[in-house]
Amino acid sequence: MILLDAAATTPVRRSALEAAWPYLTGTFGNPSSVHEPGLAAARGLAAARQSVASFLGCRASEVVFTSGGTEGANLCVKGLALGAVLKSGRGRHVVTTRIEHEAVLESVAYLARVHGFAVTYVETDASGLVSPEGLRAALRSAPPEGTALVTIGWANNEVGTVQDVAALTSVAHEAGALFHTDAVQAVAALPVSVGELGVDALSFSGHKLGAPKGSGAVFVRAGLPLEPVLHGGGQERGRRSGTENVAWAVALATACTESASSRSTRVLPSARFETSDADPLETPVDAPFRVIEAVLEAVLEAVPGARLTGHPTRRLPRHASFVLPGVNGETVLLELERRGVIASAGSACAAGRTEPSHVLLALGCTADEASGALRFTWTADVTDAQLADAVRALEDAVAAVRS
Repeated sequence: MILLDAAATTPVRRSALEAAWPYLTGTFGNPSSVHEPGLAAARGLAAARQSVASFLGCRASEVVFTSGGTEGANLCVKGLALGAVLKSGRGRHVVTTRIEHEAVLESVAYLARVHGFAVTYVETDASGLVSPEGLRAALRSAPPEGTALVTIGWANNEVGTVQDVAALTSVAHEAGALFHTDAVQAVAALPVSVGELGVDALSFSGHKLGAPKGSGAVFVRAGLPLEPVLHGGGQERGRRSGTENVAWAVALATACTESASSRSTRVLPSARFETSDADPLETPVDAPFRVIEAVLEAVLEAVPGARLTGHPTRRLPRHASFVLPGVNGETVLLELERRGVIASAGSACAAGRTEPSHVLLALGCTADEASGALRFTWTADVTDAQLADAVRALEDAVAAVRS
């Protein structure tokens, strides 16, 4: 079996489970308790927080543990927007895109529906990129109507396009707006430094990088007013109430540390797919991008009419996405599974829905084109030979469906 659906989830690392086990058994205390079992748990939680902070390039006090990417997006989007309005006097205005994960889009819709926020959806190009100029035009800078928050994902989960978050953050800050990025897909593949990105908040999920489902964390820059989404005992410095899940925090920290060694060192590959005048000899290429270029070329050659979705170069290094004309993507996936390849048609969070992908529709695909979506996403341990086998299986699967 060749597993090419890492964007949906990844297997839990054995090391993460082994690190978590003591906090599920002997060291099971509540970290808010003042007796020794509680203090031991608190020490484990503090160590995990420091490890995640090192992974993100921030201070430990700026890390909040969550139950995953959805809760993290809700906390950052709702918490920062409401905090900016209630405590900083910003306007009730949020800027996002139409290709965000549902956790972001639904959080923004909540702000509009319940708290009267105006929402501007900045346009992307056909590859999913947001331009700094486009963002600048969407912002409101004059108080008291100034934009409170911009929330744009670092890497799109369906098409793999990677945004220039640092440039977008700079534009948002010029207008006095805060910037949050959903980094669920990016953190396992790209180097993370919240200082270099410049963001005010970043959210991610553990199960995309080998931690258990139900684990995650957010970075929130120190000093920012953050309205909590969960109210209660005031854990996590009052930002996220509820008894902390020490075991999963420790597992997350372990997965973060280990995944850092397999992340790419850059965003852009060589100029083979590039449309600019950049000299490929001046653009060093690391191994993951050599592989993704080979996969992109192989699929486009093997499947007549296949079209790449997302940006040809500013994309995640283990994320290949296409639309296949004249076939139904779900049918192709069944044929692939018969041939030992597990892939997906898009976001696992949209499983069971019959409507086309909102991301592909926003990028200009028709409903018929979107119904032929295919996504190969993989972890670092998938070999070149397995990828080549998967492409041959795809060629056979599409031929079988078309016949």
